[in-house]
Amino acid sequence: MGMKELLVILVIVLVVFGTKKIRPILSDLGAGVKDFKKAMAEGDNEEEEKRLKALANTARDADFSTDKKSEVKTEQKSGV
Repeated sequence: MGMKELLVILVIVLVVFGTKKIRPILSDLGAGVKDFKKAMAEGDNEEEEKRLKALANTARDADFSTDKKSEVKTEQKSGV
């Protein structure tokens, strides 16, 4: 869209809604966009937390299995 088309659309919107109604409409639109961005950021944070917990659990399980294997080898060497 060119500048002329945008200007025509703006004039039509002004005629249809009037200047008094446009301000609240734009304000509500801005608040909606802000809330949407906030929700998207929170969703990303939750996904990141889940991923980090899964990695921590995997690392803990790997450490546990390594410790168990070394205990078994130690027991086998000592003859217990």
